[in-house]
Amino acid sequence: MAITIYGIPNCDTMKKARTWLDEHGVAYDFHDYKKAGIDRERLEAWSKKVGWETLLNRAGTTFRKLPDADKQGLTEKKAITLMQAQPSLIKRPVLDLGRGKLLVGFKPEVYAEAFER
Repeated sequence: MAITIYGIPNCDTMKKARTWLDEHGVAYDFHDYKKAGIDRERLEAWSKKVGWETLLNRAGTTFRKLPDADKQGLTEKKAITLMQAQPSLIKRPVLDLGRGKLLVGFKPEVYAEAFER
């Protein structure tokens, strides 16, 4: 099973999630938004799977710094455009477990349940 974790390296939540994966012997690839960006097709697929509202990180500094015009009247299309332009707007981490299964955000108990053997 090919597992990929998406995020940015110096995010505290990312660090916690990667530490959890490492401590539990889970092999994964790391996709760094800052270096590799994110394609619109992937964001659209994620949005269909979990909803754009789940993907959009409204609590972060990047969102708060957006112009009011960008924050108002959000639709899926507008949110995806914003997340693609500024990947820091994507809630972190996004863990792609393969087989169409995604986890958004980090909660140790959710990860533990996903990796029960």
